[in-house]
Amino acid sequence: MYQPDEFAFTETGRRAPAAARRPGVPALWIVDAQREGARAQELAPGILDAEELARAGNLAVEADRFCFLASHVALRMLLGARLGIAPDAVRLTREPCPSCGGPHGRPATDGGMHFSLSHTRGVALLALADEPVGVDVERAPEERVVSEIGDQLHPAERRELAALPAEERPAAFVRAWTRKEAYLKGTGIGLADGISHDHMGTGPVPQPGPAGWTVTDVAVPLGYAAAVAVRTAGRPPAQEDDR
Repeated sequence: MYQPDEFAFTETGRRAPAAARRPGVPALWIVDAQREGARAQELAPGILDAEELARAGNLAVEADRFCFLASHVALRMLLGARLGIAPDAVRLTREPCPSCGGPHGRPATDGGMHFSLSHTRGVALLALADEPVGVDVERAPEERVVSEIGDQLHPAERRELAALPAEERPAAFVRAWTRKEAYLKGTGIGLADGISHDHMGTGPVPQPGPAGWTVTDVAVPLGYAAAVAVRTAGRPPAQEDDR
């Protein structure tokens, strides 16, 4: 399990911690959106672009707005620090979707740095890597949610859930969900094709990831689950979509 660094905004908002880079190992940061949200709201007009500010403005619940702002401000600060440019100069784009070719694949930026961002109310998780990477963080769902959508998992995972006491299923379900979503975000496909294809496991330790990918759980606060998926260095691009 990876232990992410904690991201805290500096007084100027123009510098970011620089975790050591190791080939094939993603650098991870966790953002306490409740604590950093107000500061992010102050910094946002000078860092985020018009689209990001508009999206934040459309969020009526303050906790959701703070989480969006904190995660996006942190992302731009981290990328700016790695690329040697100001956070507001970071250009964010989308790669083509490998499934349909639409403009909603992996997020990308100039300079060849791969990154991923995920947030849920209260917490955000960010990753930077030398290879395609995906992260996901989620709150543990209620038991009724597991009952409603648990049948979307891989057949083996559905059997694993069914064998557990009802009170243990939410934690097991969210472990599987975050592993799958991290991987699908890393590939750029996302949830469009569903989450039943790959067996990631619901137990405390992930099953071996899909060929060419490493999927690892990430330590996050109690009540949440998170995972990171990174493509194995040097994997031929033509194999990216194999399942």
